[in-house]
Amino acid sequence: MLVNPFLTPGEQERFRSVTIGVAGAGGLGSNVLMHLVRSGLERFVIADFDRVSPGNLNRQFFFQDQVGQLKTEAVAENLRRINPDLSLQLHPVRITEENLWSVFGQCDLLVEAFDDAESKSMFIRKTVPWGRPVVAASGLAGWGRSNEMRVRKVGKNLYLVGDLSAGVGDLPPESPRVGLAAALEANTAAALILGVEF
Repeated sequence: MLVNPFLTPGEQERFRSVTIGVAGAGGLGSNVLMHLVRSGLERFVIADFDRVSPGNLNRQFFFQDQVGQLKTEAVAENLRRINPDLSLQLHPVRITEENLWSVFGQCDLLVEAFDDAESKSMFIRKTVPWGRPVVAASGLAGWGRSNEMRVRKVGKNLYLVGDLSAGVGDLPPESPRVGLAAALEANTAAALILGVEF
């Protein structure tokens, strides 16, 4: 069991008891998961239909010998190297409106980590009404402009990370800014679990 020595026993118990749903295990999702596991969280539902490709290695928490593996399986393997006692529910499927609830309905907090704007929009539109915290990202491609990356609370339970403008359709997804957005998503999720106010 991984123990974060900087958490109180109560905080450690809170981290062990919640279930986090992560939709997408690529540049955002794989790195969000890595940060949350290192922080002491243990229960995750992870969904991604894709396989690791050579083009993912510039920014995603995967390794050369994992190319070709399902991302859900590869990220589970890597996360268990940090903490072998994790509870992971893996769903190697494309998330749609029809399967969203069956995959993530039992989660206490949801993290959106999709690549494309249409999937992001669908996920936010459908999950925010569930009343649970939803942490999403928009605007994280390219280089520089780190001071424009921030967290915005939208409504009662939606938290948007990014600069809201730098999309991968216009700029390349690069490790530093993708990683920064993933760290902000993970930090936001952890803070919400611990009851830190935004």
